[in-house]
Amino acid sequence: MYGHQRPRLFVAPGTALSSAGQEAVEIAASAGLYLDPWQQHILDKGMGERADGGWDAFEVCVNVPRQNGKGGVIEARELWGLFVGGEELILHSAHEFKTAKAAFKRIERLIRSTPDLHKRVKTYRQTVGEEGIELHTGQLLRFIARSKGSGRGFTGDCNIMDEDMILGDDAMDALMFTMAAVPDPQIWYLGSAGIGSPSVQLGRLRRRAERALESGEPDPSLAYFEWSIDPHRDECPASCTAHDDQDSDEAILKANPGVGYRLTLEKSRNERTSVSRDGFARERLGVGSYPSDSADTWQVIAEDAWRALAAADAHPEARSADGSPIPGAVAFAIDMTPERSHAAIAVAGPWRGGTHVEVPDHRPGTGWIVERAKELHKRWQPRAWVVDEGGPAGSLIPDLEEALGVEIVRPKMRQVAQACGQFYDAVAEQALSHHDPAPLATALAGAQKRPLGDAWAWARRSVGVDISPLVAATLAKWGLGADVEEDVDPLDNIF
Repeated sequence: MYGHQRPRLFVAPGTALSSAGQEAVEIAASAGLYLDPWQQHILDKGMGERADGGWDAFEVCVNVPRQNGKGGVIEARELWGLFVGGEELILHSAHEFKTAKAAFKRIERLIRSTPDLHKRVKTYRQTVGEEGIELHTGQLLRFIARSKGSGRGFTGDCNIMDEDMILGDDAMDALMFTMAAVPDPQIWYLGSAGIGSPSVQLGRLRRRAERALESGEPDPSLAYFEWSIDPHRDECPASCTAHDDQDSDEAILKANPGVGYRLTLEKSRNERTSVSRDGFARERLGVGSYPSDSADTWQVIAEDAWRALAAADAHPEARSADGSPIPGAVAFAIDMTPERSHAAIAVAGPWRGGTHVEVPDHRPGTGWIVERAKELHKRWQPRAWVVDEGGPAGSLIPDLEEALGVEIVRPKMRQVAQACGQFYDAVAEQALSHHDPAPLATALAGAQKRPLGDAWAWARRSVGVDISPLVAATLAKWGLGADVEEDVDPLDNIF
């Protein structure tokens, strides 16, 4: 039983006519390092060469779960650079010094055990902070821990950025520009799934790869390899077959090319029972969390378009002349996060020929919702309360109906899609107003589309994004025009 030898996500510039990858595979084998097919694939594509002899990809990123063997890829690339490619300086950096030190020791052992390579070494530098391997011909492989200034002053032909899931702007600013004077440099990023805010650079690289895959146009300078699963979304129905089942053996095989070589399916199964579900998804199945780049936020509705609709004096036209609420003039809706960590109540009402939306409540937890709904219902007597029965807040419907004494409007899947389309169109046509509430703006900045039949609905772009205020506002606006069954006194049928 072997893991998948080809990555789930792969892009490359596509201009290579040849590759130095096979040379890297062969010199690794001469040192006793025999590479798996997936490792050879990375070297073949990552070391592709154009017709002019330059690298096909300036940047190469390998995103693979732990203990699969990415170190073998690094060592083969470094051996080639030292002994075949003639690269004057190779910089190997890691987030922690102990990781860089361990990498130095591994490749030192490989070289020392290979007489033909060992005799070409002038010195193995062992001084703390100066670790490296220098050849008689001047080539140098240096090992450093990353810091804001650790790479300044070096001009590397090749930079190896290990532990790239912890790689931010400071380190990139220090190291990237060391390559500016090099005629044909290359930078390699290697690590495992993103862990949130520290994964700044990895997130950028991944988004570039995703854009290339979505557009069908290759990134002109990036080769990206990712072994991971495509997990179910929070919005997926129980019958969903479009995404990977986290609990299946196939998920392990899809995300771990080292199974059958240095990992076993049995041990990976056992890991699932010993760690948290999210931890297993991240560390073994490659399901990462990546910080948003400001340029990638507001993907559905542009921030400028949304801010332009803010009106400080806007209020729903839902009050009579004496200031009392007009029964049936507004609609309320409720939504919550899949984790039930936060919930939102939104309201929509008519205003100057369009619709005004507000989010009067957005709070942690769910225990407050029913009582707050009772207060709002008593005061406003809305035309409808809307809750998506298939969403996380659907579990509240029985309690809400009992407390409010009305039937909750439950939009069907096609109506949820209609609601999202109507909200989007209202923004585009400037037929919607708001007070620019922070929860709603934050939700819009973190939202994206998900397919829903032939239309679409709102979806979170990443774990940790709360779009419940946006979903609630969308449903509240839809509720203004939804068919609401009025309560009928059975005695009316007698007359």
